[in-house]
Amino acid sequence: MGDNAPRQLIAEAIGTFTLIFAGAGSVMLASGNSNITLVGIALAHGLAIALMISALGAISGGHFNPAVTVGFWVTRRIGTMLAGGYIVAQLLGATIASLLLMLFFPEGLRNAAHLGSPALGPGIDFVHAVGIEAVLTFFLVTVIWGTAVDPRAPKLGGLAIGLTITMDILAAGPLTGAVMNPARAFGPMLVSGFWNEHLVYWIGPIIGSVAAALLYHYVLIEESPAVPAR
Repeated sequence: MGDNAPRQLIAEAIGTFTLIFAGAGSVMLASGNSNITLVGIALAHGLAIALMISALGAISGGHFNPAVTVGFWVTRRIGTMLAGGYIVAQLLGATIASLLLMLFFPEGLRNAAHLGSPALGPGIDFVHAVGIEAVLTFFLVTVIWGTAVDPRAPKLGGLAIGLTITMDILAAGPLTGAVMNPARAFGPMLVSGFWNEHLVYWIGPIIGSVAAALLYHYVLIEESPAVPAR
């Protein structure tokens, strides 16, 4: 890790914290029969990521997602030690956010939604859920590379990435939660103790992220300089 690593890890923890606090919080509010709908949940997640990438992306790259970090690692754009540090920071940020949701939100909302933990919808089994999460994450990581990594990318900040998350939740939120992010599932599930099909939210997003990263790195990008693994 370099001298900038502490700042990068703090940025990753803050960005992931924001996603879980806003995203899982919106799910909890929706479970309490408030005016929050699927659109509101999608916007809460999308806006959280859009704003945090715009605010902190210059520091850490704005991964806020272990699956995204794995995609950068397999294409050698982040070293092994720093990638591991990113994932630990992301999971820590998600856990702290979930602990604060447990502390601040009313008991009825906490229990109804398991702190906003994702769950599979009716008729969705493990294999189908993995496939859905993989496809949704493929969309997300393709947009990340197309707008934030490719040197030809338009300078959109986090807007396009946040909109992709919003799109994915609107498209498949009722089926799997449209998580696309192991940390988004890990924090609420750890604190609530609700581990229903937890592996879906690691396997699917990592498959989708790696597929998109490899495709963009080796096929779509004009120049793809690798960094030496550390």
